[in-house]
Amino acid sequence: MRRTNYHLFDFMDFDPTLQRDEALWKAYAPSLIAEHDGDIVVTLPFQRQQHHSDMAPDPSVPQREHRLLIRAYTRDVVRLFITMAGDTPTDSDDMLRLQVERVALHLEGSRIVDASGRTRGAIDQSTPPTDHWSDLLPPPQPEPRITLYPDGDTNKPIRLCDDHFSPPRYDALALGYAECAGHAERATISFACESNECFAGTGERFRKMDLSGQTFQLRNQDGQGVNNRRCYKSIPFFLSSRMYGAFLHTSYFSKLSLADHSTRAVQLMCDRATIDLFLIGGSQPSDILHTYRQLTGQPPMPPLWSFGIWMSRMTYFSADEVEDICHRLREGHYPCDVIHLDTGWFRTDWLCEWRFNPERFPDPKAFIRRLRNQGFRLSLWQLPYVAKEAEQHEEARANHYIGPLQGHQDSEGSNFSELDYAGTIDFTYPAATEWYKNLLRRLLRMGVSCIKTDFGENIHTDATYHAMPAEELHNLYALLYQKAAFEVTEEETGEGIIWARAAWAGCQRYPLHWGGDSASSWEGMAGSLRGGLHLGLSGFAFWSHDVPGFHSHPDFMNSPLDEKVYVRWTQFGVFTSHIRYHGTCKREPWHYPTIAPLVRRWWKLRYRLLPYIIEQSEKACRSGLPMVQALLIRHPRIAQCWHIDDEYYFGSDFLVCPVMNASGRRDIYLPDGPWIDFFTGEPFDGGRWHYDVETPLELMPVFVRPGTQIPIYPDDVSCTDEMDLSRTTLLTITPDYKGYPL
Repeated sequence: MRRTNYHLFDFMDFDPTLQRDEALWKAYAPSLIAEHDGDIVVTLPFQRQQHHSDMAPDPSVPQREHRLLIRAYTRDVVRLFITMAGDTPTDSDDMLRLQVERVALHLEGSRIVDASGRTRGAIDQSTPPTDHWSDLLPPPQPEPRITLYPDGDTNKPIRLCDDHFSPPRYDALALGYAECAGHAERATISFACESNECFAGTGERFRKMDLSGQTFQLRNQDGQGVNNRRCYKSIPFFLSSRMYGAFLHTSYFSKLSLADHSTRAVQLMCDRATIDLFLIGGSQPSDILHTYRQLTGQPPMPPLWSFGIWMSRMTYFSADEVEDICHRLREGHYPCDVIHLDTGWFRTDWLCEWRFNPERFPDPKAFIRRLRNQGFRLSLWQLPYVAKEAEQHEEARANHYIGPLQGHQDSEGSNFSELDYAGTIDFTYPAATEWYKNLLRRLLRMGVSCIKTDFGENIHTDATYHAMPAEELHNLYALLYQKAAFEVTEEETGEGIIWARAAWAGCQRYPLHWGGDSASSWEGMAGSLRGGLHLGLSGFAFWSHDVPGFHSHPDFMNSPLDEKVYVRWTQFGVFTSHIRYHGTCKREPWHYPTIAPLVRRWWKLRYRLLPYIIEQSEKACRSGLPMVQALLIRHPRIAQCWHIDDEYYFGSDFLVCPVMNASGRRDIYLPDGPWIDFFTGEPFDGGRWHYDVETPLELMPVFVRPGTQIPIYPDDVSCTDEMDLSRTTLLTITPDYKGYPL
C-alpha cells in the first residue's frame, strides 16, 4: 500500500478512503488528578475528531473520560495503564513474572514523588504561553503534558508527546484511540524523541544496530531468512540511548515507530484499545535489561552438554545413517554432544506424528541408548500443528485439542502453510496441553534429551480457541507452546531445555532459541549476527544459529557450500552461546576435506573454552546480560557503538570480530584501553578504528584485555561426559602472552 503521509492512515490504520465507520479520539489535558491506593489516577477527557485526513475536533460529540493509571515499582519502573476496552491491570499472566515491589506514589504540587521523595513524574497543567499574531490557523488542541522519570533521574525526561506541523496535521498523539462501528480499538501512545536518539531491541530484528527511522509491526511470522523485515521473534520492548527501556505489555498486533513517522516522536500502537506500558530507567543498558527480566522472567541455566557441538542436517532418515555419522565423528576426533533428527524420523518426511518410523528406526529406545553410551544426546524436530493425515488428527479434533475453524469446521486446510496442517494445538486449553505433553513424554522416556519446538510463529487465525481470541493468541502462542515442551522435558529428564525458533515477551524463560533459516552466505551470516544482537537487547541470554547457514543459494536445496563461509561461520559459532550445524545439504566437516582439519581444531577450541562459557552463562542467568553482547551494552555513551553490528562481546572478556567476507579483511573498532589478540598475542591500541585488518582463514580477530584470566579446560575431549570441570585451569593474559595456539 502506498503511504499517504497522514498519521491517521499510515500509523493508525484508518481507511484512506474514509469509507469505514471509524473515528479517532484524542486525549486532552487532565480534568482531574488524584491519589488512589498508592497510584496516581489521571482523568483524561477524549475529544472525537472529525472524520477527515486532517485533524479537527468534532464539537457535536460529547467528550468521553478515561483514566490513566500511573504506578511505580522499585526504584526504576513506572507503569502507565489506560483502557477503553474494559481491561484491568494485572501483575501476573503468561508474560509477566513480576519480581519487583510496588512503590506508593503521591502528589506534591505538579510532581509525582515516591516515599523516598524521588520525583517519578510531573503533570504540567499550566497554559502554554502564546504571543498572538494571527488567526490563520486554529490553536492547537489541548494535550496531556505528562512527563515520567522511571528511575528518578530528572535529566532524562520521558514526555508524552503530541507532535504536529500545524494543528490540523498531526504526526503523533500523546494518547488516542480509534473507534470502529462504535467499538473502541487501536490505542496509541507517543513520547518525545531527541534528534540523536538511537534505539535497539524489539526482538530478533535483522536490521542495522540503530533502529531509529523505522516502523516495526510486532506480529510474529515465519521469517523466511534473516535478511528481510519479517521476524520470527517480535518482542514488544525497546532500549533507548537515553537510557530507558519500554515494554508494551500485550500480545495483540502492535506497531512501533522509532522516530519514523515523526523524528520527534516514539510511537506505539496496539490493536487492543488498551495501553499497558512499563517504562524502565537505569544508568546502564545491563541495568535496564535486568529490570526487564524482573518483569518478564529470568532464564534458567541450560545443561552442560547443550554447550557442546550439535550435529544435524535436513535431514537424517534412519538409525543406520545416524550411527554412521556418530562413528565418523568419534573416529575422526571431532568432539560432539548432540545429534539432531529433523523432519525425517517420522513415517513420512514432514508428517509430524511424534512417532519413529518403525522400518528405519526399528528399536528407537535401543538406538537412543547406543548413542548415549557413546556420549551423544538426541534432539528431535516436531511442530505444534496436526496434519489431516496424522494418526492423532481425529483424536485431536474430537477432543478440541485443535481449535475448530470458525464457520467451516469441516475445512481442513491451513491458512498459513502449503503443507496443509489441519489444526493448531490449543495451548490455552489445559487438556490439550497435557495431551501434547504426553506425546513428548513418551519420547523423553525413551531417552530423548531435547525437543526442537519449530514453528509457532503462526496459528490458524480462523479457528476458535478456548481461552482467548486468535488475534490475542497469535503472538503469545510461541510462549505457551515452548512452556509446555520445556516443562515436560524438565519433568522427565531433570534438565530444562528446548530448541526454539519463534518468541514473544517471556520466552527467554525457556531457553534456548536459534535464528531461523539463514542463507549459507556472507549476507546470511551478517543478518544472523544482527538478529542475535537485537535479541540479546530484548531480554534473551542464550541464542544460536545454523552453521554455516540453513539453506543454499541460489538453489535452496542444492547449491554447494562455500568452504570459506563454512570456516568463518564455524569461528563465529564457537564464540556464541550454543553451536549447531544444520542445513539443507551436507554439514559434516569430512565432506569438505580441504577445510576439515581446520574445522576440527575450532571444535576442539570450543570444548577448551567450555569452563569460560559455563561461567559466563551462569552470570547471564543472574543478570540482564546476554552471552552475545552488542558493544553498546558496555559502551552506551560512545555514540558509534550504537551503530556497530558486526562485533560483539562474548561474555565479559572476549571481544569478537567475525570475518564476513571472502577477502579476509575487515575494519575493527576497539574501545578505549589496551587490547591483545587472543590468538596471536599481538597488542592493539583501543579508542580507535583499525582499518582493513587482514586475517588468514585459520584465525578470527578475537581480543582480550591484558591481565584477563580465562578458565580453560586442559585436555581435548570427545564430549562433555568426559569433562571434570574441577580440573579447569586459568589462562592469564600476561605482558609476555604469545597467543593461544589452535
